[in-house]
Amino acid sequence: MKFTDGFWHVRPGVEALYAQEARDLAVEHGEDDRDELVVWAPTRVIAARGDTLNRPMLTVSLAGVAEGVIRVRVEHHCGTPRDVGFELATDDAYRAAVSVDDEGGVVDAGALRARVRRGAPWGLAFEDGSGTTLTTSGHKSVGYLKLAPGAPVAAEPAGVTGISSTGLAEASAYLHAQLSLGVGESVYGLGERFGPLVKNGQTVDIWNADGGTSSEQAYKNVPFYLTDRGYGVLVNHAGHVSFEVGSEAVEQVQFSVAGECLEFFVIAGPTPAEVLDRYTRLTGRPARVPDWSYGLWLSTSFTTDYDEATVNAFIDGMAERDIPLEVFHFDCFWMREFHWTDFQWDPAVFPDPEGMLARLHERDLRVSAWLNPYIAQRSRLFREGLEHGYLVRRPDGSVWQWDLWQAGMALVDFTNPEATRWFQDHLRGLVVQGVDAIKTDFGERIPIDVVWHDGSDPEAMHHRYTDLYNRAVFEVLEAERGEGEAVLFARSATAGGQSMPVHWGGDNSSTFTSMAESLRGGLSLAMTGFGYWSHDIGGFEGSPDPAVFKRWLAFGLLSSHSRLHGSTSYRVPWAFDTGDEAPGQSAVEVARTFAKLKASLRPYLVAAGEQAHAAGIPIMRPMQLAFPGDPAVAHLDRQYLLGPDLLVAPVFSASGEVEYYLPEGAWTNWFTRETVEGGGWRRERHGFDTVPLWIRGGAEIPVVDEDGAPGVVRG
Repeated sequence: MKFTDGFWHVRPGVEALYAQEARDLAVEHGEDDRDELVVWAPTRVIAARGDTLNRPMLTVSLAGVAEGVIRVRVEHHCGTPRDVGFELATDDAYRAAVSVDDEGGVVDAGALRARVRRGAPWGLAFEDGSGTTLTTSGHKSVGYLKLAPGAPVAAEPAGVTGISSTGLAEASAYLHAQLSLGVGESVYGLGERFGPLVKNGQTVDIWNADGGTSSEQAYKNVPFYLTDRGYGVLVNHAGHVSFEVGSEAVEQVQFSVAGECLEFFVIAGPTPAEVLDRYTRLTGRPARVPDWSYGLWLSTSFTTDYDEATVNAFIDGMAERDIPLEVFHFDCFWMREFHWTDFQWDPAVFPDPEGMLARLHERDLRVSAWLNPYIAQRSRLFREGLEHGYLVRRPDGSVWQWDLWQAGMALVDFTNPEATRWFQDHLRGLVVQGVDAIKTDFGERIPIDVVWHDGSDPEAMHHRYTDLYNRAVFEVLEAERGEGEAVLFARSATAGGQSMPVHWGGDNSSTFTSMAESLRGGLSLAMTGFGYWSHDIGGFEGSPDPAVFKRWLAFGLLSSHSRLHGSTSYRVPWAFDTGDEAPGQSAVEVARTFAKLKASLRPYLVAAGEQAHAAGIPIMRPMQLAFPGDPAVAHLDRQYLLGPDLLVAPVFSASGEVEYYLPEGAWTNWFTRETVEGGGWRRERHGFDTVPLWIRGGAEIPVVDEDGAPGVVRG
């Protein structure tokens, strides 16, 4: 959201009131039993007593909430309720050193120090433990912006149109803060975003939306970024947050929220991995996932025709072709049309669900089933939810409904504990039947022209809802299957959602460009602490040509989690073969090669998953996270590390041409066993049965053979 007209002026209809000086500072005992540095910052320099009249003042309070983590709160009117943030796990026992002297005030949180300069102009600096400045908030960086009606700045974020009759453009005042960017400093994160991995120059609206993978919209918006200069920033606001990342003020990252309070946390590194460690301590560690979830998942696809015979034909076909399979997924139409969600199998298609699920388990398969948080008007649960007050209501008391997706669709109110238990009880029946994993689809289309059972702020609930929805499902799986055995396949998320894995990238298309944008989305999400990630192999929309499908097989099976899924067509590998492929180049052979390769890597992936659980380090690691000292990796978004020691560069072309960067050090080719020295770019051509896959020099990769015997592959 842009408020200025160039460097000198504000836009028409905007009154900008900036913190002009640190007029007074004090150490006060805060509401969470911590000492805080409180700074009173009037919006003009006070030269005479008369200057104190008829003038807003901003109150800025700073506190160390954990080692290396400092909270900053900027308030205009402090009497406004501010329960619009995320559930955070600050360190209750931690006490930072807070002091004030003639020069100003300091909050010392060990690895991070905040220093406020007394007087004018406004000056706040963040330093690492050695005293090196990481980022600053200077003149015009902290502001209260008042908007006249119709001011051309507060455009609704993408995805709001059609969701709400009120919109988000009606706010009359905003708070913003800016933090400086150094020369060459690159910004990453802000959730799942499908554009360039480096966010510099972008306007990013934090607002979950169902927009596919080829637009500015995203399913998983997280108001957290980190930079390659050794720190990260979380804006603790669950509603709409607008980021201008070196876009409005090219020397600054600006973030703004509507209302009277802006709270953010600055998080120390110095490495990106250490930032993520501290960030996930604050917002939640990724849970452990079951070992079997790392195997190949095969789906019915979405609108295709299928019954138990179809399912068995797919499973038999995989077995006959010697393609390892771990999970079979039933998408939406396991339930009757117009009945989503009612938790009942379509009796015309699946007359014996318990028997079918038992038969699948006898084949050593796990079962996944699709779900959404909506109750269609024809569902057997609609009347029950209506009578008991379990459905979200409009301000006039009527149930919120619309006809997009499902006819007469209503929304379960997960802020109501009884509604949550009601939903969970029905879900528990499905799990008891034999379903092992749940695909929690949707969760983004959450209206704001509604009233929630617990009185929650509707804008904040637009994002909080996905957390409540996924948590309701995750709790049932964990209770029924045990800790470490619960796994979702979730589409929507926000800050903290990483604690309930796994997440997949949403509705992509069956093209090489969409394959690349999917990877960018996954790497961006990884930079916000999500430890596990998947995507629809071959693309969701459309039907991929064989080259796209085969290249995507290699990429998908060298991802944390791997699923074959589409929209209107099946994704069994033999559907993409003509029979005249060269040896080793058919889709069936490619699927077999990479599915067996991934199966052999199970011990390695499980160990990498343990790192995700323990320290928030994702299994699929962006190059900037894995090699923070190498300036050559700053913009790389077509390659990654799988775990700590395997470099993967997917091939995004039918010809097999690929260009990628190999960092310094010795690397051993997985397929040829050739060892080379890195530190430069490589250009190669690959058949469908190989991909650039390199082992870091000195690494020992734990593997198993097809009989389960352990071994080691050395770099």
